[in-house]
Amino acid sequence: MKLVKVILKNFRGYNNTTIELHPDLNVLIAENDVGKSTILDALNIFFNDDAKIDTSDCNIHSEDKFIEIGACFRLEDNELVILDATNPTSLKEEHLLNREDLLEIRKVINASGKTITKSSISVYLNTFQPTLFEKPLITYKQSELKQLLNQYKLEMENFDSISKSKKADMRIALFSHLISEQTRFEEKQINIKDIQDDSLKTWDKLRDQLPYYTLFQSDRTNTDGDKEVQDPMKAITKEVLADLKDKLEEIKNEVVSKVEKIGEETIEKLKEFNEEIANQLITVPEIKSWDSLFKFNLDTDDGVPLNKRGSGVRRLILLSYFRAQAEKDAIRNNRRNIIYAIEEPETSQHPNYQRMIIDSLKTISEKEQYQVFITTHTPEIAQMVEKDSLILLQKDIEGHPQVVKNEDIKMQQITKTLGILPSIHSRVVICVEGPNDVNFIKNINKFVPEFKEIIDLENADISIYYLGGSNLKAWVNEDHFRKSNIFEFHLYDGDIPKYRDIVNTMNEKNDGRRFGVVTSLREMENYIPPRLIEEQFGVNLDEYLYMWNEFDIPEHLKKCTLPHITNMREKEKRIKQILNGCLTKKITADLLKEHGVYEEIAGWFQQIKEIYERTSGLTTTSR
Repeated sequence: MKLVKVILKNFRGYNNTTIELHPDLNVLIAENDVGKSTILDALNIFFNDDAKIDTSDCNIHSEDKFIEIGACFRLEDNELVILDATNPTSLKEEHLLNREDLLEIRKVINASGKTITKSSISVYLNTFQPTLFEKPLITYKQSELKQLLNQYKLEMENFDSISKSKKADMRIALFSHLISEQTRFEEKQINIKDIQDDSLKTWDKLRDQLPYYTLFQSDRTNTDGDKEVQDPMKAITKEVLADLKDKLEEIKNEVVSKVEKIGEETIEKLKEFNEEIANQLITVPEIKSWDSLFKFNLDTDDGVPLNKRGSGVRRLILLSYFRAQAEKDAIRNNRRNIIYAIEEPETSQHPNYQRMIIDSLKTISEKEQYQVFITTHTPEIAQMVEKDSLILLQKDIEGHPQVVKNEDIKMQQITKTLGILPSIHSRVVICVEGPNDVNFIKNINKFVPEFKEIIDLENADISIYYLGGSNLKAWVNEDHFRKSNIFEFHLYDGDIPKYRDIVNTMNEKNDGRRFGVVTSLREMENYIPPRLIEEQFGVNLDEYLYMWNEFDIPEHLKKCTLPHITNMREKEKRIKQILNGCLTKKITADLLKEHGVYEEIAGWFQQIKEIYERTSGLTTTSR
């Protein structure tokens, strides 16, 4: 389950805004005080009832004083079932998804009073319902469903086989019998209190089936003391002691009891010396917190304690503690998915650490059960992620934060906001479609000596950039190509007609600076000898050899390999990484000749060599 949209109405600066999200990594970019942190705070309020919210969070221009925070989730097939006693059904079958087949939940908060209490909050499902009944079927009681079903008793051939003791059975039977191509649907909001199925009729039960959301703030505030920021071992100690609360309470009571008894005995003995003084005394236990009894340090190998290390290192450790706690809490709450929201992870970090952090967060976000949100002001981080992951926020003419949706305007404004400059300094740039194509080209040039003899890409003044689904840095540099005299060689997959048109137009223009080639096979993976693929994945591909030029290799492999990866999107990504990463290092010239593609690939490198030699003595401008 992935969060794909956030809807904010009358929340702080947001009037009425929908933010579309990436299923893996989301990077929020804006100038200060526009509304990056507000989005993360809104999600925290949506997912976690203990998150702070008060009437001042309501937009000051709101007339009705109702805050609305909505979240839309894309579900895997058959995910999130309604447990109607012993009969599970899916939300899609029950018509409880919205018009886009998303699970849409709205948390509505009445901020018209002096304070916001639990009774001020209502939760709704936004659904796309057939207009067949007075109200959504999920809100009908069992007796009402029976009565409704009996109206169609004579028309339904399977009436006797429908279980009248299972509400889900009766609902599905009614939907199946009554819905046709002519049936009209309309959007309807359902208060979850009106739902009759136990697993969804309260917000607590519905929330328990959603991802676990956890927020790490840049200036992290802690209800249990700000010393955590300096030393997370304090927080770890408190957590362990909290788990031992019952045992410690028993020990405390026993100590108090025994001390009071001995104190009373002491006072009785004192009376024998001076009864007046003894009558003035009572035993008063002074109990300090348990964590004050313990002190733990995180020391480095050379004995330097954590609190003597730099703020960047302390923050790295605290961030690691935050992740460990989030995963533990998710397991404790039976949540399969986790959403990490991290404000400015680059704070106090050296650029090398910034790259390490964002690489780690990118890797985490690509896993099936994780989704990551970060805010940043740092160009280095923005340049490292895919364009689709970047979300730019700007205020409109009325001062309300809005998402910039025009892709070109978005990228131009991000580069302007963060001060990102082009960084191409090569004489020649090889442009390919995606990152796996980059790995393919680099590896076969490096590990096939015959290609390396034509031109050594690793030691030449040549860069390789992928332009399809590219990151911000590549977008900036791609724009820079058009304003420079850098020579370009474009190599695109042959399975997409528009690439062929682009290359034809490029070559027909014949400007002496840009050249293009379309592969004769479907994509780079098809140039990998089948024998290597069979050995790597333990499959037999003989029956597909006749159609190899057009054969979709990753699509086939994801159906019959890597069973431990259940998410098909993640599986395909991993397969492409193996094919273009590990396997391309095993390719030899003899294998390519046997496969019949050696001459074509050699031709690519020969053309790159000719372009490169043509640049000798030339210098690029605007470097």
